[in-house]
Amino acid sequence: MSRALWDRYKQLHRHFPSIGLSIDVSRVAFTDAFVEEMKPRFAKAFDAMGALERGDIANPDEKRMVGHYWLRDPERAPTLVLRKEIEDTVERIRRFAQAIHSGEIEAERGAFRSLVVVGIGGSALGPQLVASALGTQHDRMTPYFVDNTDPDGIDRVLHQLEGRLDETLTVVISKSGGTKETRNGMLELHSAYRAAGLAFSRHAVAVTGHGSELDKLAERESWIARFPMWDWIGGRTSETSAVGLLPAALQGLDISALLAGAREADIVTRVPDLMQNPAAMLALCWYWTGKGRGEKDMVILPYKDRLALFSRYLQQLVMESLGKERDRAGQVVHQGIAVYGNKGSTDQHAYVQQLREGVSNFFATFIEVLRDRDTGSMFVETAADGSPGPATTGDYLSGFLLGTRRALYENGRESVTLTIEKIDASALGALIALYERAVGLYGELVDINAYHQPGVEAGKKAATKVLELQAKVLAHLDAHHGESFTADSLAEAIGQPDEAETLFKILEHVAANPDHGVRRRSGTTTFTATYGH
Repeated sequence: MSRALWDRYKQLHRHFPSIGLSIDVSRVAFTDAFVEEMKPRFAKAFDAMGALERGDIANPDEKRMVGHYWLRDPERAPTLVLRKEIEDTVERIRRFAQAIHSGEIEAERGAFRSLVVVGIGGSALGPQLVASALGTQHDRMTPYFVDNTDPDGIDRVLHQLEGRLDETLTVVISKSGGTKETRNGMLELHSAYRAAGLAFSRHAVAVTGHGSELDKLAERESWIARFPMWDWIGGRTSETSAVGLLPAALQGLDISALLAGAREADIVTRVPDLMQNPAAMLALCWYWTGKGRGEKDMVILPYKDRLALFSRYLQQLVMESLGKERDRAGQVVHQGIAVYGNKGSTDQHAYVQQLREGVSNFFATFIEVLRDRDTGSMFVETAADGSPGPATTGDYLSGFLLGTRRALYENGRESVTLTIEKIDASALGALIALYERAVGLYGELVDINAYHQPGVEAGKKAATKVLELQAKVLAHLDAHHGESFTADSLAEAIGQPDEAETLFKILEHVAANPDHGVRRRSGTTTFTATYGH
């Protein structure tokens, strides 16, 4: 590479020893003039983030604060009551996990050895990432996840637990207690325990809001324990709350180190200096590459198997936070940054071809982990004849990262590189906190509310309408037993002619499954098929 690029690398590389992280933005082509132009906007963004941490109302439509930063530094909570609640909850989690591991708290028939987490979105993605990134064969409990209302997916988890439900603890996570996907997973697990002759309540723990439907159910049925999920914590920023800490502690992971890493990253990313703050540097690169309008996708390329789920985690954190139709002034802006990714060097054999030579509609983020493994590695290449010399599998992984980074740069593709020493709880906590702050800063730059999600609520409402339509369809078929209807005739019969397409999809689904007793009879075309009991 050229001397000029090396000089730019030295100019734009930053190392943050307190979190063991380095960031290189030299392969992003912003100019010094652009940095100067953005400094006043970042000054306002830093002020806004400071107000957020002090407890200002950050989500006006829901009249609530946003306080995930307090979770790892309770002294920053705006009231002593909140501080005590946070500290007490972390201590309760530690004591509860210890009681489970020691056998002080037992299942119906003995010690707990396995763990099922039932949740969706932020109530599952964070715990899944942490479990995958930090888990080892020495874990105190083996974690499994029910994170969808997919019957086959639930069956796969239950099959893995076959014969072991009597030693399995189930943690149900839902702030409102009314999230249908989580409720459905809970009901399926409840049924499975009952079929195994077990009492679900003797194996169940709730993480939920005080007074929620789930909280009341857990209290009424005397579940083993209940832990709080506060209204000032959004699901996508909940990993350092009971949502993430409880499953991690039960698995046997170091939650103190996870919290410490996030706390140190908060300190570093709180610095009000654009080019000495790694989260601000990320937000600057996002703004530059997408022209402040999300015109380019974010491709996450972690060169470590343990971070394979990181792109999925960031999809929710970034896209749910920044994907907004309107800005704070109510103007239509259609903001957002699309996120996707795959682990290296798997991507060498997948989509790097398009990244290098296809549509230039992205910027890449390489995540480099220096430590290959905790022990030494064998050499897979040796040379006594002058050919390429000793190399390990980890050397190859590093070589593929650097080679891909160079190949993209040579073809005008911009990239950021994050480097950490190793994957441990502290480093993972720092990565999570780093991106949380970057999202918050970028949201301020483009003047959108990063802490609400009206689009998600709209999807839930639409799904409810579909299920209401299905209930009408099934009721009509029950009332006309022995008759058959096409999708069109049934739509007319129930007074919903404009919903014929949705009704057709409902009929196709219920006929493909035995649960509702609906039979499909083929017609001359797909749309002349008839349905009935």
